[in-house]
Amino acid sequence: MVGKVCIIGAGPCGLEVLRHFANQKREGKVIPELKCFEKARNWGGQWNYTWRTGTDEFGEVVSSSQYRNLWTNAPAECREFPDYTMEQHFGKPIPSFPPRPVVIDYLEGRWNQADVRSYIQFCHAVKDVCYNPKTDDFTVLVKDLENDVILDAERFDYVVVSSGHYSTPNAPSFAGIEGFPGHVSHSHDFRDAKSYSGQNVLIIGASYSAEDIALQLVKYGAKSVICSWRTHPMEYKFPSQVEERPLLLRLEGKTAHFKDGTSGVVDAIIMCTGYKHNYPFLRENLRLKSANSFYPPDLYKGIVWAKGGNGKLLYVSSQNNAYSFSMFDAQAMWSVKLIQGEIRLPSCEAQEEEWTGWVAKLKIVTSVPGMVDFQTEYVKYIVDDLGSDYPYDLDVSEAFKAWIQSKKDNILTYRDQSHLSTATGLKSPKPKLGFMEAFDDSLESFINQ
Repeated sequence: MVGKVCIIGAGPCGLEVLRHFANQKREGKVIPELKCFEKARNWGGQWNYTWRTGTDEFGEVVSSSQYRNLWTNAPAECREFPDYTMEQHFGKPIPSFPPRPVVIDYLEGRWNQADVRSYIQFCHAVKDVCYNPKTDDFTVLVKDLENDVILDAERFDYVVVSSGHYSTPNAPSFAGIEGFPGHVSHSHDFRDAKSYSGQNVLIIGASYSAEDIALQLVKYGAKSVICSWRTHPMEYKFPSQVEERPLLLRLEGKTAHFKDGTSGVVDAIIMCTGYKHNYPFLRENLRLKSANSFYPPDLYKGIVWAKGGNGKLLYVSSQNNAYSFSMFDAQAMWSVKLIQGEIRLPSCEAQEEEWTGWVAKLKIVTSVPGMVDFQTEYVKYIVDDLGSDYPYDLDVSEAFKAWIQSKKDNILTYRDQSHLSTATGLKSPKPKLGFMEAFDDSLESFINQ
């Protein structure tokens, strides 16, 4: 019987781990002592919006990258839990692309139903995790932020890292940027598109953050937006205020010079250049080091750290996401079953053969639909281990591909489309107001429209 489990982070991943332990307890099973440490004042992870950027009131790095007026950029039908649907929570079908307040209300409904808040210690930041080979356990140091004190070290049998990987910006440098007279930031610190009204904005990057922030800027009154791409352009049918240019080479005052020889005058720069995995609280032999990937290396089943910790350090979830909440749910159940002895680990050699095979398979995937298929296969792979305890088909690849096509058809209206829920068999209603015309993103407005 496992004695104690440390869970780092009370976002959607950590909460699903707690929820599956709570489910086992309700079933009459004996569960370990659980301690979930969360440095913020509330649960939610990325969905716990804060106006703060940089550091919080305790000097801790702000984790959330979400901004005011954010609407989801993938269908709710691709992210909802199969056993707790959007329709179940709200009492009726809702449009496929809800704003942030709707999503966090949905998540909190699930977590409150599971009654797991008592396991969480808020305003507690994990500072050090060390594996002890002689005793086959971990020593964990935690800081009580409100009282500004490092607590006595605690020993845990398992550690689950659920702190996310969208909090440490990857912010490259460009010649002349130090002398740029306008505002420079990373999308991690983007909070309000209204503050760029009337400005010419340069976005560096060509992925999901770049496309969404470009639309937000136009929606809330930016004069023009240039999106600078490194590998390939997004090639959407953007409105006239948005154009794409190849990679930024240098800045001379407010003039940006691009790889194709063109230039443009800009008032502000937003880097949408992605994130880095960063786990400063873990000792070197426990720390995942990877680019943002659909299958990071050194993780058996994409979960178990294979390079140290004797199979007792788990990452939930470290993948780049097509799937999100449903994948976190499956990974969480898998992790709980491992901790409870219901799943056994193979030899170290077999673990390495497994994860290296997935990493090799990923290398040949080049298209966005291919990435969806890859992660669909991975999710099925995890669910297969859960057997009858998880009787859900999480395959929403067709909805993902319909979403990808609708974005190609019209980037301005893809959020106005309806999608089919595989969990309920129902198609979502269309919103009364299209995304570009909807300026009230409150829970009440969206649900009652």
